[in-house]
Amino acid sequence: MARFVEVHPRDPQPRAVAQLVAMLRDDALIAYPTDSCYALGCRLDSRTGADRIRRIRHLGERHHFTLVCSDFAQLGQFVHLDNTAFRAVKAATPAPYTFILPATREVPKRFAHPSKRTVGVRIPDHPFVRALLRELGEPLLSSTLLLPGHDEPPTDSWTVKEELDHVVDAVVDAGEVGTTPTTVVDLSEGFPEVVREGAGDPERFR
Repeated sequence: MARFVEVHPRDPQPRAVAQLVAMLRDDALIAYPTDSCYALGCRLDSRTGADRIRRIRHLGERHHFTLVCSDFAQLGQFVHLDNTAFRAVKAATPAPYTFILPATREVPKRFAHPSKRTVGVRIPDHPFVRALLRELGEPLLSSTLLLPGHDEPPTDSWTVKEELDHVVDAVVDAGEVGTTPTTVVDLSEGFPEVVREGAGDPERFR
């Protein structure tokens, strides 16, 4: 059964955060709230996490995961940023945007686009997620918690636990969560292209 962890939405308890980080370091997969909607997350070098996410969501091998980063400095370790991208990402984060950018060598080949060698990255505006990532010291490999046969991600933590009790290791409750995934902006070609409209205002990239 998944552990149910209640965390204060604005002032997350360090003990709860440390507990979840210890689980992640022990190869756990968690369902956690973000500034857009619920997501599934594991460490980048998790032995089993990516495959477990694919099984839960019925995804193929080519599914593009997102690296969820604590801050701009961490994001910069995993993607190449030219001046245009640097200014755009810096001005827009933290917020519910995912940016597609050229991956550095820090990103395992299996998680980058096979031909473009790009990866999605984001810095969420959520106190719990930021605290978790700071304590972990590395990004989360993440995917929206959109279950097969559903049009929207679940918003209630107990519903998430009921649905995923035997396939994730922890479910985090940190208050209300939305149903809209991030806005995805491709910056890999030197100019912004909105490829999915979501929780972040797409107009700033048009």
